[in-house]
Amino acid sequence: MGGWGGKFSAPSPPNFERQAMRHEPNLRIDQYRDNNNPVGDSPPGVNWGFFRIPRQGDILRVMSSGTAEETGWEHISISLKNRCPTWEEMCYVKNLFWREDETVIQFHPKKSKYVNRFPYCLHIWKSLKAEHQLPPDLCV
Repeated sequence: MGGWGGKFSAPSPPNFERQAMRHEPNLRIDQYRDNNNPVGDSPPGVNWGFFRIPRQGDILRVMSSGTAEETGWEHISISLKNRCPTWEEMCYVKNLFWREDETVIQFHPKKSKYVNRFPYCLHIWKSLKAEHQLPPDLCV
């Protein structure tokens, strides 16, 4: 189990038949790992932790749960200090944590289910239980 300062439990190693996130060690993200943060340390190479990713003059703050077997979801949150991330920034971070051929999603739940803990923060999710269904190309 990793740090997270008692606020979060470290994800268990994946044992899924379907590929979960990028293979560990994920060397694409280690250069951005920030173990000097309020939620605690994460070891090198793992997909979970806190990351500060410089991008076009801004710093994208990314928190990743990695592969969370107990919830059945992979999740990252992406935020900036004074604005929401752009589509391009979300795509850039998505490709650091998942392969190009994987589908991930952003939810827009009904208002009674809104959770907004931090301003300027967006989330990317991927179910471990099923592939996300997409609409036909002609609908997009």
